[in-house]
Amino acid sequence: MNTPISSLPNLGPEAEAECARAGIHSAEALRALGADAAYAMLIAAGTRPHFIGYYALHMALQGRPWNDCKGAEKVALRKSFDVLKNTHLRSDAKGRSDSEVALQFFGVVEKKRT
Repeated sequence: MNTPISSLPNLGPEAEAECARAGIHSAEALRALGADAAYAMLIAAGTRPHFIGYYALHMALQGRPWNDCKGAEKVALRKSFDVLKNTHLRSDAKGRSDSEVALQFFGVVEKKRT
């Protein structure tokens, strides 16, 4: 089956396009990957990390509204998001200074191609 990603709650055409850029082309593929692996692929494909997008993805894969994430669950997801984001930034650095990585992350300088 090839169910559109936009058929999942919280995920519309923009999320579907971001997933396609990351090589994720169906809701089934997204579910098989899980939220963390899929979000890591999104970041690697150029999606800027954003906590709300991260937890909305988690909620979508559980069939829950994005704003259902609260309290201890939201705190735990924030910790997971920070680890995922920081791991990606470190693996992307490839010899660049922390300042240069930060500036690239915020879109001030372009990524260096290696």
